[in-house]
Amino acid sequence: MFDFVRARKRMVDADIAGRDISSHHVLQAMQKVPREEFVDAWLKESAYEDRPLPIAEGQTISQPYIVALMLEAANIKPESRVLEIGAGSGYAAAVMSRIAEQVYTIERHAVLGEAARKCFKKLGYSNIQLRIDDGTKGWPEARPFDAIIVAASGQRAPQALKEQLKIGGRLIIPLGGEFQPQELVRMTRISFDQFEEESLGAVRFVPLLGEQDRPKAP
Repeated sequence: MFDFVRARKRMVDADIAGRDISSHHVLQAMQKVPREEFVDAWLKESAYEDRPLPIAEGQTISQPYIVALMLEAANIKPESRVLEIGAGSGYAAAVMSRIAEQVYTIERHAVLGEAARKCFKKLGYSNIQLRIDDGTKGWPEARPFDAIIVAASGQRAPQALKEQLKIGGRLIIPLGGEFQPQELVRMTRISFDQFEEESLGAVRFVPLLGEQDRPKAP
């Protein structure tokens, strides 16, 4: 029988801590969450390989290292309220839920959203709320957020998401087109209308689709 616990520990030790991830919150959370529960049966034994895996609707479950990088950059703490755009399989939200007080996650594909809900319920992760909607609009009635993590790449950060951050909050988002270079960016809100930006390196994500990522008319 495949030893998922051993494979998970090897992944965290070698692919996460063994690289540049040092947050004990992130490392402990990734050690707790069974990634095999978030992929199809035929992929379960591949769940702890450090690579993205296919899921329904032509989407992917992100590479574990990238999940860890985004969560560490967001500086999520036990008292944090976090918003995720692009729930996908639900794995990243599940990891966040083992750190943060409350996680809100939005998925535009109903099939993926319902599957993620089932996983959360099965695992007893009761501090996650999931909505099937356009993620670029955020979750205004639950704002402000300490951190917002976007799991899809857009040409710019949606204004609605920037407005839903607390002062001092962090927005982690890949920027760039589907067929263009993309970079992971941390935007820290330092005042009502000012943000500091920092590049976290090159990445590759599926495109962010939604009302607030459409180019403005000329």
